[in-house]
Amino acid sequence: MDEVKTSVQSLHEELKAYLNDHRRGERLRNGVQITIVGEPNVGKSSLLNALCLRPAAIVSPIAGTTRDIVESAFDLGGYPVVFSDTAGLRSTDDLIENEGIRRATARAQTSDLILLVVDSSNLPELPALIDSSPQRPHQSLISQRLSEFGMQISSDQKVHLLFNKIDLLPPDALNSLREKFPSDCHFVSCTEDQGMTEFVTGLTDVVKDLCGGASVGEANLTQQRHRQHLQQCSARLDHFWTLLAGEDVVLATHEIQQALRCIGRITGHVYVEEVLEVIFRDFCIGK
Repeated sequence: MDEVKTSVQSLHEELKAYLNDHRRGERLRNGVQITIVGEPNVGKSSLLNALCLRPAAIVSPIAGTTRDIVESAFDLGGYPVVFSDTAGLRSTDDLIENEGIRRATARAQTSDLILLVVDSSNLPELPALIDSSPQRPHQSLISQRLSEFGMQISSDQKVHLLFNKIDLLPPDALNSLREKFPSDCHFVSCTEDQGMTEFVTGLTDVVKDLCGGASVGEANLTQQRHRQHLQQCSARLDHFWTLLAGEDVVLATHEIQQALRCIGRITGHVYVEEVLEVIFRDFCIGK
């Protein structure tokens, strides 16, 4: 029995390590999901076009040009990414634009990284934010904007602040802005190609961190289905320890069998009982 306990404990710890991978494998398979959000006309579509080096999104001075989500998938530093340009977030009576805003919010809340774009030449609330939070003005600005947009994000989501249109700022004003905000904030001009090289370099580091810097030969969960089966397996092993503590060896053994079935659904091992169950459930045998 001691040998069985040791083997089960080792397996359980290995399962937990795989499940605690922060979805690295899924990101490597499906791409890191990056959503660009912000108010209308702050340069979201221009940013997408500058990143993918093609006119993927329509750029216009008319507010509300982008209404649906515009996706562009490409390679960034050897890692797959999927950028989503979204509708400008604002209050409007336009039903179609409101639907675009709803989709933008929903996409951002499920993404791995949010790029919050602001117009650096139009920040009337900035002095008050700096006065209220001189040490962390970027967090105050992010919280304020996301709150205005009605956006709730999870604790493991990353939000990066990007100041666009720096070409419209006098040099002194730009230097002052850089001094007040930390190095992980980005300062660019999408139309004049200013700061884009530094931004892409920094963004590549963030994407690499999200993917965990996975190396060749390292095992990762790449499908949600596999993750679900391992979660079920881990839950069965939790039940095993609970039953074993109550000295119910028979039921504890049953939990081990069920845990093996969960792993078998990943490896392709199918039990005879499962084949018979499918036959009698899906075909008119004996009817």
